[in-house]
Amino acid sequence: IESTMDRKQWYQRRVRGNSNKEHSFHPTTVVKIQSGVKFKIFCFKLFREILMEQVHLGYEAVFDLTKHCMIRMSFVKGWGADYHRQDVTSTPCWVEMSINGPLQMLDQCLAFMGSSKNPITSVS
Repeated sequence: IESTMDRKQWYQRRVRGNSNKEHSFHPTTVVKIQSGVKFKIFCFKLFREILMEQVHLGYEAVFDLTKHCMIRMSFVKGWGADYHRQDVTSTPCWVEMSINGPLQMLDQCLAFMGSSKNPITSVS
């Protein structure tokens, strides 16, 4: 991500995702990006390494990586533990992005692995 706006931006990966692991952030960290700053949010190489580790742990561990492929971003206003806005949906302008390439990789991997040994429901 490169901020070309004249305002700050905030982003969050909701799990121990790429940037959280790469920069040693807590999984719920919300990062403020100043105007004109470049910041790597997702590293495909690191994601692939994490995927290879999780394959050995089973279907559910691989499926859980879908959370790594979601990024929430807010423009102008921040949120998180240090703000009265605890969730991105409380900010006036926000987006949630899916990183499709890694999601497709997960889909192929899960299809190859077969179905889960545990029943999957709408509340699992």
